[in-house]
Amino acid sequence: QVQLVESGGGLVQTGGSLRLSCAASGRTFDSYAMGWFRQVPGKEREFVSTISRTGMLIYYGDSVKGRFTISRDNAKNTVYLQMANLKPEDTAVYYCAATGRAAKELSIAPERSTDWGRGTQVTVSS
Repeated sequence: QVQLVESGGGLVQTGGSLRLSCAASGRTFDSYAMGWFRQVPGKEREFVSTISRTGMLIYYGDSVKGRFTISRDNAKNTVYLQMANLKPEDTAVYYCAATGRAAKELSIAPERSTDWGRGTQVTVSS
């Protein structure tokens, strides 16, 4: 099991940018595929992006393609989500996820064998 702590959320205007960070505990960070998901109250959790252990394989949800960029620094045990051209519909709690499965599997079935952070709020004002 890995502990995850997200940071970097906040209030931003439409068209603005934010960078989320997720710091992971432990010395085996590079054995986990990582990802970002988001959730609005009353709605299901939505897939945002996942990245493989080495960073070579990356997947994005359709609603964020071309605007969000995921990356990871295995030396710092951290995964990032750079968000640009933010829209009000991006408002949500953003959760970091870690799994020993493949990044593609995480994007499809996030609830299985996944550790989660507590989330960070992102609010985009119109």
